[in-house]
Amino acid sequence: MSSAQTTAAAPQRALVVEDDAALRTLLVEELEDAGYAAEAVPDAEQAWQRLQAREQDLVISDLRLPGADAMTLLGQVRQLPAAPGFIIITAFGTVPQAVEALREGADDFLTKPVDLEHLLMSVRRVSETRRLRLELARYRALLGEADFHGMVGRSAPMQRLYGQIRQIARAAGPVLIEGESGTGKELVARALHRESERADGPFVAINCAAIPAELLESELFGHAAGAFSGAQKARRGLFLEASGGSLLLDEIGEMPLAMQAKLLRVLQEQTLRPVGSDREEGVDVRILAATNSDLASEVNEGGFREDLYYRLNTFALQVPPLRERGEDLELLTARFIDQFSARQDHSVQGITQAALRRLQAYSYPGNVRELANVIEWAVTFCHESQIDLVHLPERLSGTVTLESAPAADAPPPWRGEDEPLPTLAQVERRYIDHVLEQVDGNKRQAAQILGIGRRTLYRRLGESDTD
Repeated sequence: MSSAQTTAAAPQRALVVEDDAALRTLLVEELEDAGYAAEAVPDAEQAWQRLQAREQDLVISDLRLPGADAMTLLGQVRQLPAAPGFIIITAFGTVPQAVEALREGADDFLTKPVDLEHLLMSVRRVSETRRLRLELARYRALLGEADFHGMVGRSAPMQRLYGQIRQIARAAGPVLIEGESGTGKELVARALHRESERADGPFVAINCAAIPAELLESELFGHAAGAFSGAQKARRGLFLEASGGSLLLDEIGEMPLAMQAKLLRVLQEQTLRPVGSDREEGVDVRILAATNSDLASEVNEGGFREDLYYRLNTFALQVPPLRERGEDLELLTARFIDQFSARQDHSVQGITQAALRRLQAYSYPGNVRELANVIEWAVTFCHESQIDLVHLPERLSGTVTLESAPAADAPPPWRGEDEPLPTLAQVERRYIDHVLEQVDGNKRQAAQILGIGRRTLYRRLGESDTD
């Protein structure tokens, strides 16, 4: 048996502090029968010596003791780095005493004569609460070490990304941030801004796919008064609002070709002309562009300007998908449990190993954003201290396991049993059809899974984007 296994199997330690010898013996026997490694002392001074010499998981103390009382001991115990659970018992219990004890940090307050069944229930509850508290503290410590401008990750791909961000932030050229939907590309952009000399300037973000093509130029460059119907006042565009800082052009692959040409000119000349104006204005902004599309393929297909692509690609960052980040999933899960529990005022403090294994077995086509949605769902429907399998969304119940996965020599779904090797174009089209089938024809969702823009998907299907 390994040392890790031995530690995991070790019983929890309980210290009884009771001056009545008969009750002291009874409590130790009951705790040992319940699986605890129990020992006892008659007063607070000896109890404090034991606590300094050896970590205890639980202290059960009489309120009145020779010398210092249990409240004094409780104050000392609360200063320990991993404070044990603390239960006070007394023959002279009053409501004010109980309130004071709980306010000072006791986990429970019981009266004599001791109901042993009630005591053991309290012991189990306090022990479990302490375990969860320590686990949460450990996760928070790990999150603190792994947090980089709001991103959480200790895995090698994320540590490599952090290093690249720090280096690229020192430069001034545009940055192209590529990655699947939901990987956190905007967080990467914000980290670049905060690590740069422009950190004191504004950070402005726009989703190019969310703005109608006819309004995008005005949104970016601004417009003069009377430039078009409804433009009663002049308006500064986002380029000027981001002056001295950084401008994120999210989903840059969805920008219309005509607008791409105007953006290229701004990048080259460092000037822009608001819509309806006859005057050029200088701009001082660093461009960060993000996409979940394969822009190189878009260039080859004529959907994205080659000259703009190479201008934006001065520096490139690839954000890793969640499935390649290994250990980060557990850290992210802890972060989201903490976040959504606080937001919903729930007392969820952790997740069972069974539920965590289920999360680890899932592929996350929606990446970190999808994991956040899963945990928000689970916290919402969990009214216990830990998330379990029953609290997870139904789609995770279909997670592929080793037992249910197809055989290693089975043909992929886009190749027949006896069919010769298909061409690349055939593989691509069949895989697109396979993904569409899995999402019941939802082209928006299929595009996200494929990592391409919707317009690219329509082109590869030979359809127009109005179909």
